[in-house]
Amino acid sequence: MTRRERLAAALRGEAVDRPPVALWRHFPVDDQDPEQLATSVAAFQTRYDWDFVKLTPSSSFCVEDWGCRVAYRGHSEGTSEYIARPVSVAADWRRIEPLDPHTGALGAHLVAIRRTRELIDPDVPLLATVFSPISQAKNLIGGGMDIVHLRRHRSDLLAALEAIAETTVRFVAAALQAGADGIFYAMQRCTADVISETEYREVCRPLDLRILEAAHAASAAQGKPLFILLHLHGLHSYFDIAAEYPAQALNWHDRDTGPDLVEGARRFPGMVVGGLSQRDIVEGSPATVQSLAQQAIEALGGRRVCLSTGCVMPTTAPWGNIRALRAAVDQ
Repeated sequence: MTRRERLAAALRGEAVDRPPVALWRHFPVDDQDPEQLATSVAAFQTRYDWDFVKLTPSSSFCVEDWGCRVAYRGHSEGTSEYIARPVSVAADWRRIEPLDPHTGALGAHLVAIRRTRELIDPDVPLLATVFSPISQAKNLIGGGMDIVHLRRHRSDLLAALEAIAETTVRFVAAALQAGADGIFYAMQRCTADVISETEYREVCRPLDLRILEAAHAASAAQGKPLFILLHLHGLHSYFDIAAEYPAQALNWHDRDTGPDLVEGARRFPGMVVGGLSQRDIVEGSPATVQSLAQQAIEALGGRRVCLSTGCVMPTTAPWGNIRALRAAVDQ
């Protein structure tokens, strides 16, 4: 099978020649320049030959044009720290207005998408990272104050979330036009740690669905198939909310929290993505990595499963462990 054929079959729950496998990681510092980011992502793909490429920018790319600034300070996941944010009081939310995705940091990331598409094999599907509106709001203010303002200054925050959602809809259409085959939709606040299920369903879910439905419409208008991979971030996530969304695949911390991969496949109709934790890929040995991979494959009969970690692969993962995961599907 080609990679696209394999992925399409896995998404439909059909038999495959081998299960898909993919890892993605941050490229700190490189992610501040579209050419450098594309070059690093392409090199990672050339080395390991994943079944799809998930382009992983700094989370700041979608909020820089509203005033966020970041600096890389050595985090093992490759993430940067926010050193400036544009929102501090409720009234600041009213200054968040829709952006043109073809300019500023958003436009620079479109360059990275186009360049990555040029550098990698045409047979490899490419996913653009898209953060949910509430995830972006989190980074605009910091300190968990997005949820405080949701409860105490809802009208102000809702005005900003509308502008963020509209900007994201525009960016998704532009990303697909630039060469992305789909989106990796990161739901970083869909967890009981920070928000109630009722609050998420009332405020965040309609915005999520607007963006996902816009992705489907943009893809249809461009006459191309669409691949949406949802990511639930956190140990107490609302799995069933994401399971209702119009997406083909779902990734969550299956080795660290419930549901496990088999139960997740029962509750979500598409392809489940996981089988290893971030800790497994960093602290395990090649033998344990391969053992966990085989357990995941066997548990699901090799269908509707893509091997990966439950969240972004840390930059500290040993190369031997990465090679072991990639080799596991061929065995």
